[in-house]
Amino acid sequence: MNSIELVTAIGTALVAQGRMLTTAESCTGGWLARDLTAVPGSSRWFERGFVTYTNSAKMEMLGVRAATLDEHGAVSEAVVREMAEGALRHSRAQLAVAISGIAGPGGGSEEKPVGTVWLAWALSGSASLARHRLFSGDREAVRAQAVELALLQLRDLLVGAA
Repeated sequence: MNSIELVTAIGTALVAQGRMLTTAESCTGGWLARDLTAVPGSSRWFERGFVTYTNSAKMEMLGVRAATLDEHGAVSEAVVREMAEGALRHSRAQLAVAISGIAGPGGGSEEKPVGTVWLAWALSGSASLARHRLFSGDREAVRAQAVELALLQLRDLLVGAA
């Protein structure tokens, strides 16, 4: 299934459920929001997207706590969950997806190598879900794989929630 088919399925499910979607992106820089809005009619179910590349943007736009960033770092389960939950609080959406990672070629460490990505999905009234992946390839490949996983999990969550 290509990204247009995935996004169409996501949009159809969101409309059927009367829900809106928001995104909070760091390493993907709006790529997920771009793919979501590539489908005509996406304004019926895509509410807004946050691109929070810096820690200060994560704090100011999404309410990520400085203590969480200090303790865990921007690329962590704790931060990506706060990003998703913050996107819900700062939008009119009922479903959020957040992505934070190290796309490279620099910026990695032994603990968090290039390709490390955390994603989280938050649905109003439910506990958030987070996933960690270590993607391979260059910067574009890491970002593309992160967007693909975000879309696949969105589809799975919505089909399961129908």
